[in-house]
Amino acid sequence: MTAMDELDKDRRGFLRAAGGAVLAAGAVSGPAVMAGERQAAAGGAATQTRESQAAITPQQALQMLKDGNGRFVSGKMRPRDLLQQVKATGAGQFPFAVILGCIDSRAPNEWIFDQGVGDIFNARIAGNFVNDDLLGSLEFACAAAGAKLILVIGHTECGAVKGACDDIILGNLTHMLANIRPAVAAVTGFESDRTSSNAAFVQAVADKNVVLTMARIRERSAILRDLAEKGEIGIAGAMYDVRSGQVTFM
Repeated sequence: MTAMDELDKDRRGFLRAAGGAVLAAGAVSGPAVMAGERQAAAGGAATQTRESQAAITPQQALQMLKDGNGRFVSGKMRPRDLLQQVKATGAGQFPFAVILGCIDSRAPNEWIFDQGVGDIFNARIAGNFVNDDLLGSLEFACAAAGAKLILVIGHTECGAVKGACDDIILGNLTHMLANIRPAVAAVTGFESDRTSSNAAFVQAVADKNVVLTMARIRERSAILRDLAEKGEIGIAGAMYDVRSGQVTFM
């Protein structure tokens, strides 16, 4: 048996054990679907269902996030009955994307992309990097629960990035910041000031950190790499401006 055969076997087992339970539990009742359709017809946002998720391509998922941020920035967010969405997703969830972002309180992903309950998986850690636990979460979101896109998003004025630039040593933060330091080392130039006091350097590191995180996802997860190569998911990067609300996609 080849390595790829082993991967396919493992993935099928994973889908049966984890994803099967998600999909079996996710049959949304007729009334819930009808309520979502009525809301969409009234100009509001519909709740994701198994059918709507399955019909979305990775490219469409990315465009949905772009469009959502456009609505957020323009102040034209769709009306939502969040309690109705809670009830509609109570038996199962069908998010179309998973967003790996920072814990920063100024960057709430559902809001900045104008999404509601059940629309996106939201993985957050200071500095938006990946480790084994986060890779497992991304694998669950895509391979088991059907998300079509992984978006790695950094943000301006990132405290974790600033801490890595300044080589902060403080308890468990020391170990966490070690995950961002490769981005610090990868940014060349700025020899006159490679500290958090240099805003241009900090932003260059934040940009590089997103790029490296995207690469690590592909390098360290055979499951996600295989899905991406088959075109079943997309992996994209972005940067959020905490002053304007604008997301710039890479």
